[in-house]
Amino acid sequence: MELLLDIPEKITWHMACHVADVPEDGGVCALIEGRQIAIFNFSRRGKWYATDNQCPHRQQMALSRGLIGSQHDEPKVACPFHKKTFSLESGKCLTDEAYKIQTFPVRVKDNRVFIGI
Repeated sequence: MELLLDIPEKITWHMACHVADVPEDGGVCALIEGRQIAIFNFSRRGKWYATDNQCPHRQQMALSRGLIGSQHDEPKVACPFHKKTFSLESGKCLTDEAYKIQTFPVRVKDNRVFIGI
């Protein structure tokens, strides 16, 4: 019998930007390890989120410019082009089960925003 252990993946933290670079209740994009990462300051919730910047619906790099809000207490971002909405916590598409985005852990320390890849 083979035992499978839950071994956490190694996370490397990258300084992405300063807190002042991200508008309250808005987002920006940062290039980290060759990937566009959308970073959101959801100040109404007092939380930070990071996701892929690419919307999988039409492969447009646009999520950082999307509107953030909540759907049944689930924090979400809506693509500014075709309004597909994605959970900022799980990455699942809330309007079409065929799509999903990757999410990343965020740390804020000394007025700097770090993204875990």
